[in-house]
Amino acid sequence: MSEWLGTDMSQGKTLLFLGAQGYSGRLIYEGLSSTANVIAPKLSHDFSIAEQLAKYSPMLKPGDFVLNCLGPFQNSYLPVIEFCLSQGTHYFDINAEWQVFEAIQRLGSRAERAEIMLLPGIGFDVVASDCLVGHVCQRLNGASRIQIGISGLELLSRGSAKTLSQLMGEPLRVRRRSRIVSETRILETNFDFGVGERRALGVSWGDISTAWYSSAVPNIEVFFEATAALSAAVFVNRTFGWLAAEDGVSRVAQGLMQRFPAGPNASARSQKNATVVVRALNSDGRQAESRLHTREAYTFTADAAKATLEHFGHNPALSGFQTPFSALGADFVLELPECERTDVQ
Repeated sequence: MSEWLGTDMSQGKTLLFLGAQGYSGRLIYEGLSSTANVIAPKLSHDFSIAEQLAKYSPMLKPGDFVLNCLGPFQNSYLPVIEFCLSQGTHYFDINAEWQVFEAIQRLGSRAERAEIMLLPGIGFDVVASDCLVGHVCQRLNGASRIQIGISGLELLSRGSAKTLSQLMGEPLRVRRRSRIVSETRILETNFDFGVGERRALGVSWGDISTAWYSSAVPNIEVFFEATAALSAAVFVNRTFGWLAAEDGVSRVAQGLMQRFPAGPNASARSQKNATVVVRALNSDGRQAESRLHTREAYTFTADAAKATLEHFGHNPALSGFQTPFSALGADFVLELPECERTDVQ
């Protein structure tokens, strides 16, 4: 059995890679070290995830890694984590769904007892924003509110489109006074993503969960730059979102998602980048804001996932539920290609 990014064969790790055949999964798989011992099965829809994972138990030992790229993650996280708990293996995923982060956090005490780490969100969502949240909160003591702005997500894979389609009919979610609540209004604000002030609209994103566990800041909102496509989507959801509950409409939407391209090609990705802005405010009226420029989001996801696995190939994993900031620190993101952080105020 070959070594996983280590120097001592006896300490080598095996990675069970679930979903390597998907768009983001393929990008991550291509970036893994050729010396890594990777098992990348193609799971069937004819059997449950739990049934199919059982056959890989003899190939893993306590302390090995499982990477879950099987989206939508609401359907896959629980059987995969149950497998990790039974095997004593560490769990990673690239999800961006706040409901999944919340559910995984509730499994944290079981993970601590099993001495395994649960580290969801090791892609663009939420490594870029979570590391920046940690950095900004280190700059401003006593922050009471965080606003996160994200720009540059114009490219979309089929898997991401399916996940977003599941949000149709759902109200906007934010964190208020430490609780995730529905927001009846359309939230909007402005961010400078590096080219002047741009309008941004509130979205229900994973950071309303992870940023709370990383910072303990009680009020958190996430925004995307208000492109024409996003503005139209917000309008349609607000006006016609109730139709998403109709079975016929739901089936049509899922059928349309199947026709969506697998994902952007390398040329398209190379021409794009992404920017995250985190703004923290405290009760004294003081404010801190920082900006992070990254490579295009899917490319960043491959970089971040590979670097995370490499990190824990060399360093002990923490037990229990972790966020990218709690597990890796604020400056981890600066080790990734073409990432540049600027303190704005």
